Amino acid sequence: MTHRIAIAGASGRMGRMLIEAVMATDDCSLAGALGLPGSSEIGQDASAFTGQASGVLVQSDVRAGLQGAQALIDFTRPEGTLAHLEVCRALGVAVVIGTTGFTPEQKAQIEEYAKHIPIMMAPNMSVGVNVTLKLLQMAAKALSTGYDIEIIEAHHRHKVDAPSGTALKMGEVIAEAIGRDLKECAVYAREGVTGERDPSSIGFATIRGGDIVGDHTVLFAGTGERIEISHKSSSRATYAQGSLRAVRFLADKKSGLYDMFDVLGLPKN
Repeated sequence: MTHRIAIAGASGRMGRMLIEAVMATDDCSLAGALGLPGSSEIGQDASAFTGQASGVLVQSDVRAGLQGAQALIDFTRPEGTLAHLEVCRALGVAVVIGTTGFTPEQKAQIEEYAKHIPIMMAPNMSVGVNVTLKLLQMAAKALSTGYDIEIIEAHHRHKVDAPSGTALKMGEVIAEAIGRDLKECAVYAREGVTGERDPSSIGFATIRGGDIVGDHTVLFAGTGERIEISHKSSSRATYAQGSLRAVRFLADKKSGLYDMFDVLGLPKN
């Protein structure tokens, strides 16, 4: 079976990595490539940067770009992803969403679309990151009292949202494991005289600089010891490979909203 895949944001860093990954596999083919209107890449061969022609042109018309696709992989911006989802619903195209920064209202829209088409949404497609989330779930349950929890993340200078979607997912997983509501206990900034740390809080620290692909560390700080669980990405290739695994997972699904735990067969609890 060949999975016919379209790529959103085809001219971006992640888009190009995805195109390379699709073209390097035996069971996937590039069926479409979407770009922003007015971009210089519109009308160009989507894989020209690899030195290998695919015959698929980058298009700004979403419906035209998705005509031959079974699945769309989207790592763009929330507004763009939602616009793509509307067309995917109309065409019956499955969607793998790696976009981050959605508001609660936008997430509710995605849930509505998932009643009609299969969607896999995760803030991080890396297999390693999702195994790390499972480790954090286990650690949080064992270290729920007597340990302060801090999440530190670092990304490249071009990232526009903070904290990262992965850091927020880590916080959600930890909070759920220990019976807290992240909305109530998250601390995203500290400045000036803050007073003593609230032991029930989960702190976030954000670093932006250079070309850091993505580093995440969760610190469980107790009396006399610290436990750190870290994941460091050195290449976006891991996100691309995880996205292709998600496409394969969705191939026999008619509808529903899934995450990488579903794709990897990891237990939710």
